[in-house]
Amino acid sequence: MKTPQRNNYTEPLSEFILVGFSCTSEIQKFLFAVFSVTYVLTLTGNLCIICAVKWDHSLHTPMYILLANFSFLESWYVTCTVPNMLVNLLSETKTISFYGCFLQFYFFFSMGSTETFFLSIMAYDRYLAICRPLHYPSIMTVQRAFRMGASCWVCGFCYFLCPVYLISQLPFCGPNIIDDIICDPGPLLKLSCVPAPATEVTCSIFNSALIFSTFLFIISSYTLVIRAVLRVPSAEGRRKAFSTCGSHLSVVSLFYGTIMVMYVSPTSDNPAGHQKTVTFFYTVLTPLFNPLIYSLRNKEMKEALKKLFKTLRFAQRWSVKN
Repeated sequence: MKTPQRNNYTEPLSEFILVGFSCTSEIQKFLFAVFSVTYVLTLTGNLCIICAVKWDHSLHTPMYILLANFSFLESWYVTCTVPNMLVNLLSETKTISFYGCFLQFYFFFSMGSTETFFLSIMAYDRYLAICRPLHYPSIMTVQRAFRMGASCWVCGFCYFLCPVYLISQLPFCGPNIIDDIICDPGPLLKLSCVPAPATEVTCSIFNSALIFSTFLFIISSYTLVIRAVLRVPSAEGRRKAFSTCGSHLSVVSLFYGTIMVMYVSPTSDNPAGHQKTVTFFYTVLTPLFNPLIYSLRNKEMKEALKKLFKTLRFAQRWSVKN
């Protein structure tokens, strides 16, 4: 799709056109059905993890408390983008208000930032549990896990205030077409009436600093974990440790692999088609895979989910009989 020529008028924009997926109406209806099912499955999977942690007292440990927080975050992470995608797929106008666009931009990036912080403290939790097992109960208490989780939320929602504010202050006077599936900084910067290299570099610096600092912290933590696990004499002990850490590493690889492609390089270098594909992957598919990874690769979580489903089936039968 060609970028429309800029208009000569200077009237501020009140709305944007979010192009989304440029395809026939039949394909858009099919995508609507697929996205709807994916969205429901994502919410269901994360809700099951939250309920399993809440109702199974054996999971009231720092690791699973952080996992429940992460699942709660993932539910809102998809909710701030996917419902609007669904509306756009069936909409003729595909419009989103100026403030609605920037609210989506802020909440989506704030939750993405919060996710990087959660992945970091989850890696730190595994480092303490495996590399410093004798000190782990005194260092990583349940109360401290709650405090660290709260800190992740606060830091995540504060981190991107500056880039969002800088972009929102740019003059947008036309065209108003965002060739993407969400309100992303790259397409928004291209719609500015004036070049904004300083804002673009600032956004790139914020992205790179967050992504690389947390990624290096996670990699460093797991390097120490792997070294410690390889020293464990018992094969069963090594298998259990790798099984516990493997699910987290899988989630880290999925998440960081996609956001590095998108946000580490300058935003202007990403073609629209490439940007939509990668954005679709980390906004829709990654949150769907995460509960599957954590539930299938974790023995304790699988047992807790089995108990949860048995309880729900019993409650359903009891309600039918009465």
